Amino acid sequence: MPNILVIDTSTEACSVALQVESHGFDNQSQPQVYHSYQVAPRQHGELVLPLVDDLLKQAGIKLIDLDVIGYGRGPGAFTGLRICISIVQGLAYGANVPVVGVSTLQAMAQAAYQERGETHVLSAIDARMGEVYWGQYRLESEATGVMQLVGEEVVCAPENVTAQVAQSSNPQVAEVINPIYWSVGSGWQTYSKILSDAAKVSMVIEPEVTFPSAKAMLSLVQYEFERGKAVAAEFAQPVYLRNDVAKKKAEQGKLAK
Repeated sequence: MPNILVIDTSTEACSVALQVESHGFDNQSQPQVYHSYQVAPRQHGELVLPLVDDLLKQAGIKLIDLDVIGYGRGPGAFTGLRICISIVQGLAYGANVPVVGVSTLQAMAQAAYQERGETHVLSAIDARMGEVYWGQYRLESEATGVMQLVGEEVVCAPENVTAQVAQSSNPQVAEVINPIYWSVGSGWQTYSKILSDAAKVSMVIEPEVTFPSAKAMLSLVQYEFERGKAVAAEFAQPVYLRNDVAKKKAEQGKLAK
């Protein structure tokens, strides 16, 4: 079982989580988890490193004992993502360990599954400027316990979101027909009526999962790490989505000329 440190500063929340291997009375390997979560806008830069140091001390390990460092890659606030990437790269270089980036939208869906057992989730983060970061997730399998993206993550006006409803004409297929979607993230608090009307699915809004957390990212980082998806620190990259949209529009403009 890998020792994992995860950092997320992509939104108003600043969170750090640490998973270390421990052994019970039966000498079986099991994870010990330490975590800290604070809603502290504009304080991420001063909070993160002391939080990391505190969790490492609680666990009685050092950076060099880590197997991988995970991070919230976005989407989210530009400044918060840059802070996270720079800190993660510095720590990873110092410890000589690889890194794994995790979607912040996926992390909220993962939290809904871990905390409430929800298997169909609509994640929305308030992206400001009248837009939301949006993603739809479904449980891959009970064996993996990982929420996987359906379609793609986008940034758009809340009235333009869409939900791909699970359907199956084969009764032998273990699909949920017209499932109830659990809706998480700050986008739902800002645009709940507009998003509900646009998604056109049955849903329940979960107010407890407002922002992504590093704790929920631990299992996602482990999943990717065990499948060989970790990369060297210099390849850690944020996912802005809004930049991607601007780039696509610019390219379309060039083609139209």
